[in-house]
Amino acid sequence: MIERWFVTGTDTEVGKTVASSALLQAARAAGLRCAGYKPVASGSEMTADGLRNADALALQKNSNVPLVYAEVNPYTFAEPTSPHIVSLAENRPIALAQLSAGLRQLEQRVDWLLVEGAGGWFTPLSEQHTFADWVQQEQLPVILVVGIKLGCINHAVLTAQVIQQAGLHLAGWIANDVTEPGKRHAEYLATLRRMLQAPLLGEIPHLPQIEQQALGQYLDLAALQARG
Repeated sequence: MIERWFVTGTDTEVGKTVASSALLQAARAAGLRCAGYKPVASGSEMTADGLRNADALALQKNSNVPLVYAEVNPYTFAEPTSPHIVSLAENRPIALAQLSAGLRQLEQRVDWLLVEGAGGWFTPLSEQHTFADWVQQEQLPVILVVGIKLGCINHAVLTAQVIQQAGLHLAGWIANDVTEPGKRHAEYLATLRRMLQAPLLGEIPHLPQIEQQALGQYLDLAALQARG
């Protein structure tokens, strides 16, 4: 039976892709056929192969089944802004059915499937729908990435609450050290562990050139909490 997970963050730039790469590396080390899916990505560069998003390329690289880029990232936008704004500007509406169709294709090929969102939990995809609406439609268990910095406790607790109020399963959270740990780092982590009703999967340290590091070692997939 396939395991599916949705990775969201407390905000943009908290390291969702770093955490997603670490999760995929840990899944590979566990012997699972795994793939990453970034259905919507904004902030991309034109290459010889076409428009490419760095986050989606990282997921493609860390998957262990061969995937063409379009399978990983069906909606690619150049401008680094909210998807609902750039899709409207380019007259390329984001259809939830298309996101689900891509998910169905990958489900046929893997044992363990990671879906990475864009921005935070309520990132709009259109004037009618947010990413959260689609995750709720698909009933995906959620992994929350918390960038450890000032303000993260409030953002993490609020995000966790709305996930659970939507009837979704918060399966675990990841502490990502987006800056060098300060003197209250341990207290931040202790508070988060107390206030978040989900297991801590691990802490990813602040590392140079982190995209090139082996990150799976910092996470414990066995700690992922199965849906009750």
